[in-house]
Amino acid sequence: MITVIGSINMDLVVDTTIFPKQGETVLGNRFETVPGGKGANQAVAAARLGGNIQMVGVVGKDGFGQELTNNLIDEGIHTQYVSTTTKAATGIANILLYQNDNRIIVVPGANGFVTSAEIDAAKEIIGQSEMVIMQLEIPAETVHYTLNLCKELDVPVLLNPAPSENFDPTWMEKITYITPNETECADIFPGDLESTLEKYPNKLIVTLGSQGARYFNGKEHIFVEGFKTQAVDTTGAGDTFNGALAYALTSGQSLKEAVRFANIAASLSVEKFGAQGGMPTLQMVESRLGGK
Repeated sequence: MITVIGSINMDLVVDTTIFPKQGETVLGNRFETVPGGKGANQAVAAARLGGNIQMVGVVGKDGFGQELTNNLIDEGIHTQYVSTTTKAATGIANILLYQNDNRIIVVPGANGFVTSAEIDAAKEIIGQSEMVIMQLEIPAETVHYTLNLCKELDVPVLLNPAPSENFDPTWMEKITYITPNETECADIFPGDLESTLEKYPNKLIVTLGSQGARYFNGKEHIFVEGFKTQAVDTTGAGDTFNGALAYALTSGQSLKEAVRFANIAASLSVEKFGAQGGMPTLQMVESRLGGK
């Protein structure tokens, strides 16, 4: 079992062929509301692969909140620890798609009410988990509290440090795996990348987009190449990587095998629209792995 503690958002997606300048109004091609939030995305990614997933999070008492909870249930994710608050609206992410890339503004809303109380309520499930996944779209103090609890319960933690400005370097000793992209890694660990990787062997895994990922195994630098594909929407690629990595690691794969598996899953995810739209099944990943 994997427990995902994190954000649950509705993505408000605008697709455009013209990126507006300051003060400019342009016509877009398409608008859609699609389920998102880094926490929910990573939960869906792991569940699609066959993982037994528990979600811990908070939504608002509004239409988006009910729709997002129903979406998690439809994906086979356990939602008994997804609570509802009247103090804020469900979180949203405003996503602008332009030339097969994205720019995102997140309004946390109810995600700001993922507190230690929610973690305490789920303590038994957390203790039974093979891994906990977290991101940084919930309060930093909740992440800190959960890291301490997981250390006490001897439960491995995979932390996706996004957005990176919410990261606390003192957490490193309590994190089992941390998965920044290149930009996030530079923000969190200023200085030479190779030296930084060597400081955190088999813990710091830096994702490189379509190029793959790299880490240091204690003896040598490992580069795991990505799979080149035609991207339609890159919004959920990083979340797919993290959900797939957790699934692979808890399924007994070595770190190198798990990173390769996660790279393939991420390559599949960008071939369809929406953060969750292209997240693959286990059969899809194994098929592409077999064809490499």
